[in-house]
Amino acid sequence: HDANEIRSTPVPAAANIRILATDVDVVGIDEAQFFDDEIISVCNDLANRGVRVIVAGLDMDFKGNPFGPMPALMATAEYVTKVHAVCTRTGNLAHYSHRKVKNDNVVFLGETQEYEPLSRSAYYKAMLEDKIKDIDVNDAEEITSKKSS
Repeated sequence: HDANEIRSTPVPAAANIRILATDVDVVGIDEAQFFDDEIISVCNDLANRGVRVIVAGLDMDFKGNPFGPMPALMATAEYVTKVHAVCTRTGNLAHYSHRKVKNDNVVFLGETQEYEPLSRSAYYKAMLEDKIKDIDVNDAEEITSKKSS
């Protein structure tokens, strides 16, 4: 946002990072939660070669569960800095990414229309509200299907 730029290369798989990072001092990896577990060995191999590896990614999915390889990457990292957004409902630190749209796939790309950063209390309140909406919708569908039978 301050007009700084760093050249980046999208890769389809973690193995491609090894191939591309032959004569470098630093490798930055964004959205690491979307890689498979091979990213763990790639990061460790690079670090063992003396390359500084900087990894960014979500530590939890929208359900509040550890996300992909992130827990293992955090465990093997020399330094971990957790950065938090601001909760859109309370103004406190946000620890969760609440999905505002109905989709149960763990990987579902979206921005502010699909997700909102929430504090713990706001997240659990939103999850309860989502469950109540699901019950209301399911009850209405059940009542409608019984009436038409």
